[in-house]
Amino acid sequence: MITAAQTLADFAAKLPFEQIPQTVVESAKDCVIDIVGVCAFGSTVASSKPVLAYAEQYGKGGRSTVLGTSLKVHAPMAALANGVFAHSFEMDNLVSPSVGVHPGASLLPPALAVAQENEASGRDFITAFVAGFEVLHRIGDAALETAEKLGFHAPGVTGPFGGAIVAGRLLKLNAEQMTNALGIAGSLSSGLLEFAKSGGGTVKRLHLGHGAQSGVMAAMLARDGFAGPATILEGKFGYLNVFCRDRDANRLTAGLGEVWKTTRIMFKRYSCHITAHVPVTAILRLKSRFGFAGNDVEDVTVAGSEKMLSHHNIPEPRDLAMAQYSTPFCVAVACHSDPRDPDVFSETTLNDRMIRSLCRKVKLELRKQTTVQNPLASRVTVRLKDGRELLEEIEHFPGMPEQPLDRAGLREKFETITAGLRQNRQAAMFDSIATLEHASNVGALSWNF
Repeated sequence: MITAAQTLADFAAKLPFEQIPQTVVESAKDCVIDIVGVCAFGSTVASSKPVLAYAEQYGKGGRSTVLGTSLKVHAPMAALANGVFAHSFEMDNLVSPSVGVHPGASLLPPALAVAQENEASGRDFITAFVAGFEVLHRIGDAALETAEKLGFHAPGVTGPFGGAIVAGRLLKLNAEQMTNALGIAGSLSSGLLEFAKSGGGTVKRLHLGHGAQSGVMAAMLARDGFAGPATILEGKFGYLNVFCRDRDANRLTAGLGEVWKTTRIMFKRYSCHITAHVPVTAILRLKSRFGFAGNDVEDVTVAGSEKMLSHHNIPEPRDLAMAQYSTPFCVAVACHSDPRDPDVFSETTLNDRMIRSLCRKVKLELRKQTTVQNPLASRVTVRLKDGRELLEEIEHFPGMPEQPLDRAGLREKFETITAGLRQNRQAAMFDSIATLEHASNVGALSWNF
C-alpha cells in the first residue's frame, strides 16, 4: 500500500516547472519577496541577536546568507537564523483559510540556504518552493486545525515537513529519498504553546527556525542514506494520531497537482497575530470615518472566533511577544497609533499607560453563527467617551486572497520594514526576486542589504 508520504514525495520529486501555472509562480515569488523583507527586519530585533551569534559561531565557512546581515554560514545554520528572523515580529505570511502553516517562514529559510550552497537556478528554486508549499499545506490541512487545541504550536509541528520537501527538491532527492526525508522530519516536529499562557514568548520564534533547520537536516540525512518511516503521517504513532485531536487523512493528498494551494497565501500588514488583523482593520476604518483618537475611547467589544477567545484573550501581556499575540493589546495599539508601522510595537508601547488601560477595556466575545465563511471575520463595537457607539463588521483585511496585495502593496510593505537597512539595495533586491525564474544561479544574486 502506498502511503501519503510516498505520494507527496513522488509529487515533490517529479514536479516540472512547466507544469506550474503562472499564477502559482507569481504567488510563490510574492511570498518570497514578503518573507525576505520580514527576515531582514527580524535581524534587527533584540531577541534575534543570540540566534545570530549562535549561527555565526557554529556555521562559519558556509555560503548561505543570513538575511539582513553580511554574514554567510553553512546551510543548516542559515536556515535556523532566517527561520527565527522570519517569525521574530509577527509579520510572516500565512494561508487563508488557516491550516496552521506559515509558508514563507517555513520554506524560504531552508530553500535559500540550500539553493545558495548548491547554486540552484531560479526555476529550480521556485519549483522547490511550490512543491514544498503544496505538501506543507496538505499536511497542515489534514489536522483540521486541532493541533493547537492540544497545546502544540502548529507551524513548529508542520515546518520540518515543508522544509524537508523544499530542501530535498533542491538537493535533487528521488522519491524514495524524499519519503525518508519526510519520515525523518516527523521526528523533528516540535513546539509548545505554553509561551502564550505564562510569558516567555521569545521561544515562539525558535519554532520556525528549528523547523527550517530540521528540514535541511532531514533532507541532507536522507540524501546520504538515513531512513525514516513511510507511515510518518497516518501511522498509529505518526503525525495525525499524535499531534492532532481530529484528522482527515484524505486531505493529505487531495487535489495534488490539480488544486494549487499556493494561491491561498495571505500577507500580514500589521505586526500582530493574524486573529487580530480583522479587528485592527475595523478600528482603522472607524478612525478614518469618525476621526476619533485613542484617548476618546471608553471601551471596545470584539466578537470573533473561538480561537481568538481561547488563545488570544490576553488583557495583561507580560512581554512584547505576548502583546503581539494579544488581540486586546493590538486593538488598543490601533486605537492610539498606526499599526502598519512595525515600530509602534515596542517596549515603549508595551509600557504605555494609556494603551495598557485601554487594553484592559477590550472585551472579546464569541461571534454568533452567521453566513460569513471566514473564521477571522469580526464585529467591532467602539464606545466613545462622548456616548457614541460605533460599529464595524468586516470579513477580510488587505492581504487576504479576497483583497490581495498587488506588487505595489508588497513593495510598500517591503520598503517600510527594510527602511533602516541599506536603502540602495531595496529596489534591486525586490526586482531580482520578482524576476527570479530568469536567474541561472540563485547563489550569484545579492541577498545582502
